[in-house]
Amino acid sequence: MMAAKTSANGKALLELRGLKVHYPIHGGIFLRRIGEVKAVDGVSAVVNEGETLGLVGESGCGKTTIGKAVLRLVHATEGEIRFTRESGERVDLVEMNRGEMRPVRAEIQMIYQDPYSSLNPRWSVGEIIAEPLMVHQPKLSVAERDEKVAWLLEKVGLTGEQSYRYPHEFSGGQRQRVGIARALSTGPRLVVADEPVSALDVSIQAQVINLMQDLQEEFGLTYLFIAHDLSVVEHISHRIAVMYLGNLVEVGSSNELYNHAMHPYTRALLSAVPLPDPDANRPDRIALTGEVPSPLAKPSGCAFRTRCPLAKSSCADEIPPLKEVGPGHLVACPVVS
Repeated sequence: MMAAKTSANGKALLELRGLKVHYPIHGGIFLRRIGEVKAVDGVSAVVNEGETLGLVGESGCGKTTIGKAVLRLVHATEGEIRFTRESGERVDLVEMNRGEMRPVRAEIQMIYQDPYSSLNPRWSVGEIIAEPLMVHQPKLSVAERDEKVAWLLEKVGLTGEQSYRYPHEFSGGQRQRVGIARALSTGPRLVVADEPVSALDVSIQAQVINLMQDLQEEFGLTYLFIAHDLSVVEHISHRIAVMYLGNLVEVGSSNELYNHAMHPYTRALLSAVPLPDPDANRPDRIALTGEVPSPLAKPSGCAFRTRCPLAKSSCADEIPPLKEVGPGHLVACPVVS
């Protein structure tokens, strides 16, 4: 199991144990099952209270699927998702039915990637933010609800008067602030942020990231921050987990991972981060050969072995487990660990 970096209090809020999410593929005249996509293939991880765990990797590696599985938007094929509720009760989200899951949803919220398509264009901003309050805090009066909506808008840098406007009247950055306000409306303990700034201009990205950090400090939030932009992840994350084709390949503190990355895939990702100076020499640039394998035909053993410059024949035998190579630093590669 993953050794976690000390966060605000070092207590595990969310724990994934051997999580698998496989999607069946059906074909033929009788729509028989002909295969499966192993989107998440045995992930174990811990997110501590008050910290931000950055989850990075290429498109299609399973990052968003993990976020959706935590919120039960997709069902886990196997494994456990253990969450510590505000009452102190520790529950397995995988085993909970729809009725049992409903009150837990108030404590786990999501910020979506597209700040426009995730907002109902027919509803005013006030109605969008008030909807979770109507579901999870039905005893609030209309006046109390309106007051809380105005308070939430001010917390994210907007004004209460803007609650009567519609999503199309806001810029992309403002719409994402509305999405953040909606996520905060139920007082969550855990926020799953799925590429929350990738659709925004670079200048706006920094504002939204700084806002999320300020809100984390004020409300004691815990983030599972899903992204592919390594510079953004480095700025906001306490720890970083790197994924490749459904498996974690390296986990460590932000400083450790960026300064002492050990897995060949992590090193390749870091070497591809653009530099501010386009004429700068990049002698450390690692160019991977081949294409990312299809999730329908995932290689045996280590999925990265088909592109890895250090691969050996034994890498095809089994999926390498995460092993601790330093305090809080785990690597899934027997060649380097």
